[in-house]
Amino acid sequence: MTLAPLDLPTPDHTQEWVEARTRDGLAAARELADRLREDPPADVLEVLRTWDEVARALSGVAAAASLLANVHPDEEVRTTCEAAEVEVDRLVTSLRQDRRLYDVFAALDGSGLDPAAARLLDKTLEDFRRAGVDRDDATRARLVEINERLTEIGQEFGRTIRDDVRTVRVPPERLAGLPQDWLDAHPVADDGLVTVTTDYPDSVPVRMFAHDADLRRQVTVAFLERGWPRNEPLLTELFALRHELATLVGYTDWASYDADVKMIGEGSAIPAFIDKIAAAAEEPMRRDLALLLERYRRDVPEATAIDTADSVYYEELVRQERHDVDAQRVRAYFDFGKVRQGLLEVTGRLFGLEYVAVPDAPVWHEDVTAYDVLRAAGPGAAPERIGRIYLDLHPREGKYKHAAQFTLVDGLAGRQLPEGALVCNFARGLMEHDHVVTLFHEFGHLVHHVLGGQGDWTRFSGVATEWDFVEAPSQLLEEWAWDAEVLRTFATDASGEPIPVDLVERMRAADEFGKGYHARTQMFYAAMSYWFHASRPADLTAAMRDLQERYSPFRYIEGTHMFAGFGHLSGYSSAYYTYMWSLVIAKDLFSAFDAADLFDSAVAGRYRDRVLAPGGSRDAADLVADFLGRPYTFDAYAAWLAR
Repeated sequence: MTLAPLDLPTPDHTQEWVEARTRDGLAAARELADRLREDPPADVLEVLRTWDEVARALSGVAAAASLLANVHPDEEVRTTCEAAEVEVDRLVTSLRQDRRLYDVFAALDGSGLDPAAARLLDKTLEDFRRAGVDRDDATRARLVEINERLTEIGQEFGRTIRDDVRTVRVPPERLAGLPQDWLDAHPVADDGLVTVTTDYPDSVPVRMFAHDADLRRQVTVAFLERGWPRNEPLLTELFALRHELATLVGYTDWASYDADVKMIGEGSAIPAFIDKIAAAAEEPMRRDLALLLERYRRDVPEATAIDTADSVYYEELVRQERHDVDAQRVRAYFDFGKVRQGLLEVTGRLFGLEYVAVPDAPVWHEDVTAYDVLRAAGPGAAPERIGRIYLDLHPREGKYKHAAQFTLVDGLAGRQLPEGALVCNFARGLMEHDHVVTLFHEFGHLVHHVLGGQGDWTRFSGVATEWDFVEAPSQLLEEWAWDAEVLRTFATDASGEPIPVDLVERMRAADEFGKGYHARTQMFYAAMSYWFHASRPADLTAAMRDLQERYSPFRYIEGTHMFAGFGHLSGYSSAYYTYMWSLVIAKDLFSAFDAADLFDSAVAGRYRDRVLAPGGSRDAADLVADFLGRPYTFDAYAAWLAR
């Protein structure tokens, strides 16, 4: 049976479409839940299938609403989508607190189920318990209030960051050092000034290339101030409510509650992991920081430390001078259009996929491109469509400000195609290589979503693995954006000349510079994520400053409040450590590939089928061990960090 993708509305009809989809999806979920509650099937598998239909109906509402709330150009539509998310969360909480429904599942005998179905039963019972189904009426009512408020806070927190685009206006002579294409895209206004925003395509080149130190500092401070002061009281309330929720359902704190369903297992293991990484990065950090400071002191002789207003610029200078890598020369090889096409060709070859543009597909904005994802169906057979993806890759007003993969539809074998969107904020012309790496990283989530969306259960579709594993496949895919032979297939300059192999080798060597202090910076973010939840400090700025002093190599910039724009405090909560946890695994996964042949079909196919395709149907540690032939270790990461 040929499955059709979701019939998206045109932008002008999205409001009615979202309202109808929300109304119908919630009604379907309620009807199925009523059926389970009042007259459950006698067959265990049928009970689980009915419950999974509830999940499918709810995910159909929530996924589309979450995406459109972050990308649709119409504010009214975004607001409607946010309201839909609240309604879904309210119903999910209500169902998971329903004692009669819980009793239906608790009475099931799962001994005859296959492993995936048995896993679904276990996870379902766990969901009920974590929602407080066994608590008294007053406690359950309070949990409902908390969950609704947490959704509202998360939306407002993200909306504030999304909409708080700050600007610095300067005369053009202060822009010396910026690439010509950047200057061409930023004309001088009638008042003789140029506007620089805190959006990435504006702020990153300024911080990297502008010779004017005061300008770099102005832009850095503006970036670090996004979301403040409005988000500070929201975060204080968020941390308090999460702690209350966790304690009401029997955990000591939020981190313990959150970690219980992750690979790390226990909240107390998070600071231990952070300190382990920090210790491993200590010597590499000191080594590279000394070089950075040495270069900085040539311009600022009295300097004893450096902060992020200058570190990006001087890091670039060190790379130029020590490794002969000029980022402006490098970016000449990364035209956005070529990079996008190259990404599709590289991942298509690696995973045995084909991407076919669908120019007439309804999209939410003219910048968005849609592709059907095809896979060979067997000798002599036509390729089979296995999903659809949307690429929304340039900044605009009212759009999500970072880079992420959003689910649109959870794939189910024989039922519905997996669909997802990549939402980023890249320049339309030339790209920094770091942004090319980011594009590969985020596309890794999209491929995982599609390949993992061919199973039987909504609960395990796509990237539904433990959340501290979910970054590993994307971090692995970054390696293909660093390989010279891979890059030369699409990285060409204006004359069509491929990027030189020796330049890529120098880029790799230059990228190695700073990895120790970058790891320590990540541990500062991870520590902030954990301790803000564990300690719930009254003064977030002071707490952030203390953690920055303990973990980060870069000093605090007076008067800034970076935490207010740190969106991961909402989504990742106490678990920002997961980026580094996943990187440890990604380095081990990459050790199975032959660096001389990154497209080896046997290795790539085994990785695709054993790690990506199962989605969340097995524990991540088991998926990795199945691919590697052994449990993952810290060794590959430690060796990479130390070299």
